[in-house]
Amino acid sequence: MLNLGAMDDCPTNEFELEECLSRPPTQVIEMMKRLPGDLIFLGAGGKMGPSMARMARRATDAAGIPRRILAVSRFQNSADRQRLEEHGVETLSVDLLKPGALESLPDAENIIYLAGMKFGSTGQEPLTWAMNAWLPGLVCRRYPRSRMVAFSTGNVYGMVPVSSSGSLETDPPNPMGEYAQSCLGRERIFQYAALSEGVRVAIIRLNYACDLRYGVLVDIANRILAGEPLDITVNAFNIIWQADANAMSLLCLDLASSPAFIANLSGTEKISVLDSARFYARAYGKEIHAKNHDSGLALLTDASALLRQLSYTPMENEKLKQWVAEWIWRGGQTLCKPTGFEKVDGSY
Repeated sequence: MLNLGAMDDCPTNEFELEECLSRPPTQVIEMMKRLPGDLIFLGAGGKMGPSMARMARRATDAAGIPRRILAVSRFQNSADRQRLEEHGVETLSVDLLKPGALESLPDAENIIYLAGMKFGSTGQEPLTWAMNAWLPGLVCRRYPRSRMVAFSTGNVYGMVPVSSSGSLETDPPNPMGEYAQSCLGRERIFQYAALSEGVRVAIIRLNYACDLRYGVLVDIANRILAGEPLDITVNAFNIIWQADANAMSLLCLDLASSPAFIANLSGTEKISVLDSARFYARAYGKEIHAKNHDSGLALLTDASALLRQLSYTPMENEKLKQWVAEWIWRGGQTLCKPTGFEKVDGSY
């Protein structure tokens, strides 16, 4: 039996979840009214791209503005591509690293850059650097007059003491491992293009988004429900509901500038892995089987600056915990893509 209170607003299936993830808040609709030109999502086939592109489509329609919304990806999952097209998002199947691929794309005044490689990067370091650091330069050459939001990661900071409030945008990067190093390389290329060519860029250091099908909370809930050991080497994390991450990322189109604007994107507080485990253990009537020792370090960022600048209030973490508990208990689909939040060596 699930030991939680009533949650009538929790999505009960993927249709309701996708609707929730792509529902645009008023701020995004208002921005779409004043945003000029079309919008392209590069690398739109990942975890965040489909719902963010659909949110942009819904916000544009609600704003009453004629605008093309295009999603570009290799689309290894054809179902994602079909759903996007059903909701009015144009799709193009393109391998962005192939010669001539970017030149084949239409012009657009606005770019959301989601392309990148994380999992599988260990052992494929050359491809990782090509995706994360070389491709950004090609994109900036192709779209020098566009406004861009480029996704990065809090991994560029490295681990900080759990007792801290998290890394700030003004802190010097300290990336551990080639994935994080290549992501800093991505940022430097975008910064260089902003300085040398006047490309307007907002660099977003995300840490971590949570859909009910993936995320740190999903990892923890699944392990508790299955009675599996929970690694507490990294005993704290930041998180943000993916719908809020979608909305705030789109709003950052307004903040793209030269020199590049850099912002942390996450929720309002740090969360304890063990406290979350206790929550799910109570909810599911299970025991916690912890392994390893708390290192006292974690990948944490302070996102308060961007939250203030956008005047945005994300979903409360307690509600998100409850939604994840309900979704997992009902047997809701998961993407089977663990976040690797417990890793301390930067290898993915």
